[in-house]
Amino acid sequence: MTLNCSVKNYSAEWRYYWYQAFYKNSNNYYFELLPDGKNGTAQNSYIVHGQKQTAGYACRAGRQQPEHFTSYSKPVFVWSADSSSASATVKVTPDRVQHFSEESVSLRCEGKPSEWRVMRLSEAGYLANCSVWGTMNGSTCTIKNGTAKPAVYWCESKLGGFSNAVNLTVQKRDIILVSPVHPVTEGETVTLHCKLRNTTLKSSVSFFRNGSLISNDTIGKLNIPAVSKSDEGFYKCQYSGKQSSQRWMSVKEHSASKPMLILQILGLARMHVSLKRSTLKSVMIICCMPW
Repeated sequence: MTLNCSVKNYSAEWRYYWYQAFYKNSNNYYFELLPDGKNGTAQNSYIVHGQKQTAGYACRAGRQQPEHFTSYSKPVFVWSADSSSASATVKVTPDRVQHFSEESVSLRCEGKPSEWRVMRLSEAGYLANCSVWGTMNGSTCTIKNGTAKPAVYWCESKLGGFSNAVNLTVQKRDIILVSPVHPVTEGETVTLHCKLRNTTLKSSVSFFRNGSLISNDTIGKLNIPAVSKSDEGFYKCQYSGKQSSQRWMSVKEHSASKPMLILQILGLARMHVSLKRSTLKSVMIICCMPW
């Protein structure tokens, strides 16, 4: 994974420093210098090796002696979709990716005793905690203001813990695809459903993977008895002229030796921040694993 940091008023004199971001309060983070970065680098890129769980990153630049620093960039995040290496797990109720707009959806942080909060990053790039778009009660957040666009949700603690991440949407459509929130493991049995807002299914349902028809089912279910990597892809269902939005289903290996990292699954991360004298134009993390 490569982090890139750029300064608006670029010059060869800048040295770049890289930090990990941790929850402080409200929407604020504190930053700890990465272990091998105390002297900074002349290069504006930094490679993170072997990351196995969710983490937030930031950068800043310095020059001259005594060294003058820019402000910190806004944090950007790389999440693991797999909960096996995370210090906490986010549980979603109902346990599916797509939800109807009138439904009550809750996210519960499960992990070591700590002060947890639930965060959301929308497709438009807005980062906010549950107090802005939901109601936080203990370690559970109930969504009040859902977004019809895909958004990433995860838990953070003041002890520096991060949960796995989940991708949820709140649908205004009358039909949704019921699919697992978390990646499924090779060999498991997976069943996808088609669900209507106000009525029950009365005829056959069509299921599609990556845009191609793969099943017509009279009870609105697609059963995959032993899922494999070849089953990974975008799924959607169609019933009586109505079509759900598509959802990516990830399939992970048994060993879980290769954590599945995602980059804001909504696209390439670019965070902009205005600084007092010098300006960090962007922090960019490049990653290519779909989720």
